[in-house]
Formats: sequence, C-alpha cells, structure tokens
Amino acid sequence: MNFSFEIEKRSEEKLSDGQNSLARAGIIHTPHGDIKTPAFIAVGTKATVKSLTPEDVRDLVGSQVVLANTYHLYLQPGPSIVKKHGGFASMMNFKNEKGELMPTFTDSGGFQVFSLGQALGHGVSKIATSEEISAREVKEETSNHEKLAVIDDDGVTFKSVIDGSEHRFTPEISMQIQHDLGADIFFAFDECTSPLAPKEYQLEAINRTYEWAKRSLAEHKRLGVSESTGEMQALFGVIQGGSYEDLRKESARTLSEMDFDGYGIGGSFTKEDMNKAVRWVNEILPENKPRHLLGIGEPLDMLLAIENGVDTFDCVSPTRIARNGSVYTKDGRINLLNAKYKEDMSPLSEDESWYTHKYTKSYMCHLFRSDEMLAATLASIHNLKFLTTLCEDARSAIIDGTYKTFKEEFIKRYYKK
Repeated sequence: MNFSFEIEKRSEEKLSDGQNSLARAGIIHTPHGDIKTPAFIAVGTKATVKSLTPEDVRDLVGSQVVLANTYHLYLQPGPSIVKKHGGFASMMNFKNEKGELMPTFTDSGGFQVFSLGQALGHGVSKIATSEEISAREVKEETSNHEKLAVIDDDGVTFKSVIDGSEHRFTPEISMQIQHDLGADIFFAFDECTSPLAPKEYQLEAINRTYEWAKRSLAEHKRLGVSESTGEMQALFGVIQGGSYEDLRKESARTLSEMDFDGYGIGGSFTKEDMNKAVRWVNEILPENKPRHLLGIGEPLDMLLAIENGVDTFDCVSPTRIARNGSVYTKDGRINLLNAKYKEDMSPLSEDESWYTHKYTKSYMCHLFRSDEMLAATLASIHNLKFLTTLCEDARSAIIDGTYKTFKEEFIKRYYKK
C-alpha cells in the first residue's frame, strides 16, 4: 500500500509544566500526494467546501487535503454515484496544477450518530465546559426529544435529516460506503458520545467501539482496494472515552494493538481538560503512526494539541463562523458586522501575500450587511488560510526548535483581550 508516515523532527523542548513536548513535524505519504504535518484539513462536507471552488481551496487557502462526510454523501448523492465519478476527490475536481488528484479523508459517520442520538436535546456540542456538566444530571435517555438515531450493539438506525426516511449503518456498511467514496484516509465506525454522558455510558460506548473497530478492520481487508480509485486506502481507528483518563488510556491501549494505519482522537471532552486527554492518548499510541484530532479548530486547542502529539485536524468552524461574519485575526476573532468596521480601511489580512489582503474590513462589513454572497466566500478563504498558516508556522517552529516561543507569542497576542 502506498501509505506511510515519517517523522522529520521531534521537539526537544519542555512544556510549561516540565513535561517533554510531544510535538513533531512529519509527512503523511498517500497515493495522491504528501501531507506535511502538522496540518489543518479543510472540511468539504458534501464534496464541496462551502462557497469556495476547489481551486480556491488549493491556491488561495493552500490546503493540502480535504475531508468529506460519509453520512451526508451517503444521503446525497449516494455512494454509487460518487463511485461512478472515481471517488469524491474526482467528483469535486480536487486536483493539483498537474491535474492529479490530491489527498482526501472521510469520517465514519460516527459524529452524526452522536449529534442525532445521545446528544440530542442536551444543547451541547462535543466539547462542554465543566460548568455545563456539573449543571446537569444527565440520563441515558434524552428527555422529551425524539432521537433521529438509535444505537444498538450491531450498529445504528437513523432517520434522514432530508426526508425522514429510515436507514442503518453498521461497521461493515460504513466501510463499504467509504470504499466507494474513495478517500486516501478514512475512519473506523465509532460511537461519539456526549460530553454530558455519564461514565457508565462512556464505558459502554468504548466497548462497543472496540467491537466495531475489529469489524471495520475485517471488512476493510475483505474489500481490498477501493474500486473507485484503484488504490488501497488507509484506515484509522478512533479513540474514545470522553474526559475520563482511565477510559481514554484503555481505549488507546486496546486500539494500539489493532492493525490500523493511524488513529483519530474522537469523542467528547471537557474544554478545560482536552489537551490533557490528548496527551493521555498520544503517550500510548504508536509513535510511528499519524494522529488526527477530529472536529477541533479553535487556535488555542490546536496549538496545545500539537505540543501534545497531534498531527492533523479538521473542523467546520472556520467556514461556519465566516458565513456569520466572524473572522480570525492575529489579534483575535472579530465580527465584521459590527458598526465600527463600516469605515475601517485596514486590510482584512495584514499579510500582503494573502488573497484577502486586497479587501478592506469596511468592504467586508458592507458585503455582510448587504447580504452579498461574496462576503461568505472571502471570509471563508480568510479563515481557512488563517488555520492552514497557523499549522504551517507551527511546523516550521518545530523544525527550528522554537515551538514553545512561537506558541506563547501567538497566544499572548491572539487572546490578549
């Protein structure tokens, strides 16, 4: 299989608490090109990064890789249609300047199980603060909300968010769909629990995830190369266990013994302890395999995760907040709808090499207040470029041996308010 991971440089620095940094700069080799890590992965949920062309993603953002969503592509247009295109990268024309396909990921659909099932009605995402957790006494069954997904030991039965029709995912079905989608890297089917779920349920979920991991591996090996691309795909196992140290470590140890090509760190976290949970896992996972943190895109979380051994990230947040007028700057996040930006003639980006340096904050404020589509496009380009560049700069700092200083200086400026 044309997939491997090499570590170019390991950080030799100490963290503020005296522990050794786990940061590393590496390269993930895939059948469709290399991914230099640490790297932020643009999310193209339905084989499109919202409001951007593939050329925008490649050239203006500088993305090396795109991640698509198994659940959504299963519902629309369906895996058989994606397969006829030669996989989702070919369908969306995610190619380099030579016309060659570029690297891609797909998730397993497990997060949709979380958001439509166990978490429905809790009013929280996959990350909760300790205040949210202590303020609620959560039971396994959601109070008065109808779940759109019901989990059992064999798989998940769920209703389509499009038309309410009933469908079912099992580990085998998830593997079959992801083989048809044709991504270079994809994930074993897992259950992502709510951060408010009690420990008893978290334990039940990780035990179920172990069995699903075994079944995912077996089905992946049975299927062989993707018929969509003619290439062998890399399968990542997914670590679960919520915010519980013993469960996270158990999950990492168990999945480390399985023949996965890499690992995703999934599930839910308490906001305050996420970096600790990442370290618990990465101190156990095989060092020679890549580690992906699923669904995390806050700059501070990314920087802490990098120094605790994470290689890649994906998150819908940069494009989602962009569509609502929020953009990242080196001085923190700002909302371009605010009146103070009506006459702000400073460029959206202070870096002259960025595409969005051409546009003033005043112009962006005008576009958003006028409900112009271009507003979302430019803001999305800007936010994706910001996180992509953050990872590129982190990589350079690791190689130079200056990551700790880089991180501290970025945080001091970005979060100074």
